[in-house]
Amino acid sequence: MTTLPERPNTALLVIDVQNGVVAGSHNRDGVIANINTLLGRARAEGVPVVWVQHSDESLPQGSDAWQYVPELVREDTEPLVHKRYGDSFEDTELETVLAERGVGRLIVTGAQTDACIRSTLHGALVRGYDTTLVGDAHTTEDLTAYGAPPPEQVVAHTNLYWGFQKAPGRQGGTVETAEVSFGSTD
Repeated sequence: MTTLPERPNTALLVIDVQNGVVAGSHNRDGVIANINTLLGRARAEGVPVVWVQHSDESLPQGSDAWQYVPELVREDTEPLVHKRYGDSFEDTELETVLAERGVGRLIVTGAQTDACIRSTLHGALVRGYDTTLVGDAHTTEDLTAYGAPPPEQVVAHTNLYWGFQKAPGRQGGTVETAEVSFGSTD
């Protein structure tokens, strides 16, 4: 369904799985393993993979904390989009990268669930993309000291509410890694 009918392709989006972002995150290793599974499948099926990398004052570009985790390896042909805001589309070249590849549907993975993942999901939907969240391939840190729910509840709630998101001509959805289809529907 997508409101971008001239863009029939699907892309796998890997957001901010950086050393300083996921160091203490909930189910870090399991999430990274699931993203690696999806990377292998996407590459084998010829599905575009797009990487997003955040930087700000606490995550300076070029620092060790800013680097992607060593367990995930980007291929040279896979675009890397640099961002400074939560929404991966905001003030970046992401839209151009996706348009060049004819992408109208996104499969979203990465970190952090309650920040950049949520912002990007909503940013994609309002820009016309069908946007599927992989429920066991995103994570967040424990922010209970600041009044947030425990990270496993943040992940579960995001999975729940994103499963019901839709807008005219486009929709969200949540699936597990094993259920991901890179075809037109899940």
